[in-house]
Amino acid sequence: MKIEPIGERVLVEVLEEASQTPAGIILPETAKEKPQRGVVLAVGESEYEDEEPQIKVGDKIIFAKYSGTEIEIDGKEYLILEMSDILARIKEDE
Repeated sequence: MKIEPIGERVLVEVLEEASQTPAGIILPETAKEKPQRGVVLAVGESEYEDEEPQIKVGDKIIFAKYSGTEIEIDGKEYLILEMSDILARIKEDE
């Protein structure tokens, strides 16, 4: 199944946070915070055609904590976010 976001939205694969602390304590699902990181899988079309998109497929991002619409496809969690819900792009050290 292929999902294409419409308008100024992005499809994000949620990156799960670690379920174990550095000291080795395993956290139950109820104690974990909602993840705020993900990888962009698809980007909708901007209404401004001449603008270069700030976010592109493959970017790792940080998004607002309780934003987006959760969807599940083939047992995997995804989010559809508004562009305005994206707070930052994660750049790897070079």
